[in-house]
Amino acid sequence: MQQQITLSDSGAPIAVQSHESPGAARAQVVIGNAVGVHQRYYQDFAAWLARQGFHAWTFDWRGQGASLAGSLRAVHPTLQDWVADYEAVIAHAKALMPRKPLLLVGHSLGAQLPGLFTHPERVDGMLAVAAGSGYWRVNAPQLRKSILPFWYAVMPVATALCGYFPGARLGMVGDLPASIAWQWRRWCLNPRYGMGAENARDAYARVRFPIHLLRMHDDEMMSEQANRDLLAMYPASSQQIQTLTAQDAAGQRIGHLGFFKPRFETTLWPRAATALNRLAQVATMTPLQSNCGHTAAP
Repeated sequence: MQQQITLSDSGAPIAVQSHESPGAARAQVVIGNAVGVHQRYYQDFAAWLARQGFHAWTFDWRGQGASLAGSLRAVHPTLQDWVADYEAVIAHAKALMPRKPLLLVGHSLGAQLPGLFTHPERVDGMLAVAAGSGYWRVNAPQLRKSILPFWYAVMPVATALCGYFPGARLGMVGDLPASIAWQWRRWCLNPRYGMGAENARDAYARVRFPIHLLRMHDDEMMSEQANRDLLAMYPASSQQIQTLTAQDAAGQRIGHLGFFKPRFETTLWPRAATALNRLAQVATMTPLQSNCGHTAAP
């Protein structure tokens, strides 16, 4: 069963959709969006997770998708506001099922923002998908060739002319509030990305939930170094990296955004369910049973 709700306890209305498991849920999963991507993009995956026994949640950051009321030019959120939105959804889900593990599926930005959480202890594990540091020097090679003109010319000029970043029109990311575009630019020009730009080393170090990262072999935005640099920002978490190859995808392109497309329901999505089941299982172990070592999967 699917239901739509609106939360306002983060300081702004947030549009949320809930996908309930037909039976007893083994865990809850909150899906954190990539920058410029709306929750509707994740609905098929969330519904599939519900059929696998998870209670799945999607939402739109304030100023995005169904959470936007009025003109994009009139809203001025920060990435810290988006962190608050993320935590509001987590708190709501946790209050409904306090005894169930709560997991994140963080797509790109959705795996970067948890380092800024005020209450990371509410989270029991994260599946990071196509996620890495956005620092321009560790972008994928094809993106790195053009990214500096983007940050120093295209993005500033387009944002100044439109009053917001018109990413959809330009075929780059999606439409973003100007405030988010400028702050994200600052992050991407900092060698330590958001952790460095926000002087948030201690905040990232407070994250202790395990992280399983799915990297895409053909990600046009994130290099393997970017993947590893993001994990390095979370020094206290146990971590695993798994690379999804063309063979895993039956020869189809995955890329930075493709994992959540329905065509991968029988090939790639079961790998997400396996990782989430493992994270849920670890969450139910006692501290003495859990394994806190750092590992890497092929």
